[in-house]
Parts: sequence; structure tokens; C-alpha cells
Amino acid sequence: MSTTTFDELPDIDAANVVRCARVLLRRPLLRADGTDGDLLPMIYRQRAVLQEVFSSLLGYRLVVERRFARLYKAGTGEDATRGEASLTPRGYAYLALTLAALTGIGRQVLLSRLVSDVRAAAAEAEIAVVDDPADRRALTAALRQLVALGVITETEGSVTAESSAEALITIDTDLLGQLVAGPLAEAGSPEQLIELACAAGPRNLEHAVRRRLVEDPVVLYDDLPPEQSSWLRERVTRESRLLERFFGLVSECRAEGVVVCDPEDYLSDLAFPGPGTVARIALLALPELLSTSDPDAAGKHPVTWQDLTDVCRDLVEAYPAAWSRQATEDHQDLVHSVVGLLRRLGLLQEADGSWLLSPAAHRWLPQPDATPATNREPEPPPAPEPEGWSLFDEMFDEMRGEQR
Repeated sequence: MSTTTFDELPDIDAANVVRCARVLLRRPLLRADGTDGDLLPMIYRQRAVLQEVFSSLLGYRLVVERRFARLYKAGTGEDATRGEASLTPRGYAYLALTLAALTGIGRQVLLSRLVSDVRAAAAEAEIAVVDDPADRRALTAALRQLVALGVITETEGSVTAESSAEALITIDTDLLGQLVAGPLAEAGSPEQLIELACAAGPRNLEHAVRRRLVEDPVVLYDDLPPEQSSWLRERVTRESRLLERFFGLVSECRAEGVVVCDPEDYLSDLAFPGPGTVARIALLALPELLSTSDPDAAGKHPVTWQDLTDVCRDLVEAYPAAWSRQATEDHQDLVHSVVGLLRRLGLLQEADGSWLLSPAAHRWLPQPDATPATNREPEPPPAPEPEGWSLFDEMFDEMRGEQR
């Protein structure tokens, strides 16, 4: 691992590199006119150091231009808990088809022409297209995602789900060319593309484990392949220092694994505890769920769907005025939402038809505000005032003295 250039920087420049690295981890496609875009000039100035840091530590490729920066991160693999919340599986399919249609379309196109080309690409890929409201919403969500990324711009009109709406779309061909991270030319099937996109970096074991630590808040030894688990156990202290030095992340090392935290909550795309009925019920459910069973050898607590259902129902019934009526109207929908949140947090996983609660859930067990100190002598009571004496006696004495 070589970070020679970073090691030679003055302290203030090194701090700026860490700040830029954190921004790129949070926003791997950073535009000058987008969120955090004001840091792009600094990223451009420090691009050589940043490229060395990402390449050496994580095996990530970084492209920096004056208008944008693109960090090519590894894919998440077959992980159903990760992804853009606004896109359904069909929405993702339309996103891929839209990128294919945009590749040879030029710099401007009418929305109706783009939609027609996308549907033609779907037919060519043997994907059934039904022009109904649900299908139009999925396509619109894909286009809106490209608008948010800055790949397409609504020059006149806007992208909507209305089939009769028209708009003039401008395409940023430079950004379009940088968008896809997976090695399309090397993949012969969708499954192979996913496998290649999430493959380890040049240093294989080292990059694979370190990417996991940077990208996932909870990494349990039991969830890693044996060779990765052994590597991390032997180097966990060193890796914790490295993550703090280069990315400002703080690690909590336990017998079961590592929890990586961002003290500033900037790199956390999902805040927990958080506001809202689902987040609060998920938080309050953890102590009850942990108490339903003993942990297994890896420290995980087996829970059943009935356990999840019962705990959520008890919380709703115990505090009926505390929750959103809309969120608790359908109890099974509420349970699904709570389970989905816990899975995205890495606190709950499904394994062979059963559910396992992570030992990291113990972090959110309630603690008393203060613990009485033990083996401490009690404070002696204050000495009693002289009988018949008060503050007013002293005041009256002073007043009589002034009158004399």
C-alpha cells in the first residue's frame, strides 16, 4: 500500500484531502452545479493525491475534470437492501434501456422520441412493454433519476408520466460516458456483469475487506468468507486507524465484528435513530426482539416473523397516540416497513427462511441516564444553623448599625 504523496502533505492539505475523499464516497458522481459541487475546485487541485489514495486503499478509479468528478466504486452484488429507493426493478430496467438509447442520439432530443427509442430498445432486449400508468411511472422515475444526476436536462418542458406531455431534453454526453461503472464489454450476461462489477480490487483480499468496511456500517466476521474474516481479525486495529486517518471514520471493534461510524453523520445515507413512526417503532422493537431468544455462536439472535409482528403490535397498542395513523393502519405493511428498515441498516438478515438479528442491535438498548456510584461515602448533611438565628437577624443588625 503506497500513500507517499499523502504522507508528504502539510496538515491543512491532508485535512482537505480527507474532506474531499469523504465527499466523493458520498457522491461518486460530483458535478459543479450539484450538491457539494463547491468542493470540485479543491478536488481538482488535489486530484493526484486523491487518485493515489483511492487506488491504493480501495482499488477505486477516480476521474476528475473541471466540471465533474467520477469515483468508480465497486457494485454491491446481489444485495436487495441497497439501491435507489425511487426505482423499482422495472425502473432500473428502464434506466439501463434509456442509457442505451441515449448513447447514439446526439445532444438534444424530444421526450417523445426518447420514449419511443427506449421502448424500441426494450423490444429488442425482449422485455415486454405495456403502456399503462405503472409502466409510465417506472419510465418517468428512470428519467427523473438521470435528471437528478445531471445526465439529461429539461431544456423546455419537463419529464412527467403524462403520455401526451412534450419536452426538449439536452444530454450531457461527457457525463453519460462516465455513468456506467460495470465492465459492459467483458460481461456476457446480467449475472456476469453483477459478478464483475462487485469483484475485488487489484489487491484482492485487502481491497475486498476494506471496501466492505467503508461501504457497510456493520461488518460481522461471520458474514465474511473465511479468508477475509481471518485477514480482518489479524489487522483490525491497523485498519481502524487507516479508516480514521484517510476517511474520518471511527471503528468500534467487538468480538463479533466491526461497526464503522461517521461522527459527522455525513456518510450515513440512512439515519438511525430517526424521525417517523417506522423508525421509532424499529428502535423500540430492538430490546424486545433481542430478549426473545439466546444468541447463536456468532452472536446473532434468531427471531421469527411472528416475533416481529407481535412486538410491533404491542408497541402500537401500548402507545396509540404516538404513531401516524397512516403508517399503522395496515399492521402487516407496518411490519414489512420495519423489517425493510432494519435490513437496510444491516441489523436484520434473512438466512434459509429464518431471520437473524445482528449483535450490533445491542448498541441501541436503552441505558439509564446516570448510574449511582458504588462504594462511595454518603455526603455529610449540612451543619445545623444556630437555634433562633436567621439571615434576617444579620440584616437587622446591619440596619441598626447604620441608623446609629
